[in-house]
Amino acid sequence: MSATDAPQPPMPLPDQVTQFFWDGAARGELWIQRCGNCRHYIHYPKTICRYCQSRDLAGERVSGKATLYSWTIATQPFHPFWVDRIPYTIATVELVEEPRLMFLSQVVDCPEEELRIGMPLEVTFEQLSPELTVPFFRPAQPAEDGQ
Repeated sequence: MSATDAPQPPMPLPDQVTQFFWDGAARGELWIQRCGNCRHYIHYPKTICRYCQSRDLAGERVSGKATLYSWTIATQPFHPFWVDRIPYTIATVELVEEPRLMFLSQVVDCPEEELRIGMPLEVTFEQLSPELTVPFFRPAQPAEDGQ
């Protein structure tokens, strides 16, 4: 099978509510929606804040730091694109910006036996196709020189 015949990843369909997220990912930045009224983060993006019902919502760049909340190992692909990538780790991570700000993603660069609840993670971006870059998480790298 040639590269042009290879299955393409399932593509998101960004809209006016989610476009900021995908634009950020394409730049290698993690953006999460935040309410301008109560300041809570909202993920997945919505049209109304679930905390205060405000419509004053906008994307905001976040640190990309997280902790591992839970995970499972995918052994069966849900789409032809993922056939050659199994097994892989599907994880819920908690972003450090706010308690219970959960993000569903994959953990990469970490063998299953090293996964631990609460382990520090950091975002990394993978270009799955020329049109699609997605945020994954990997074990956090130690800070250099105490930074």
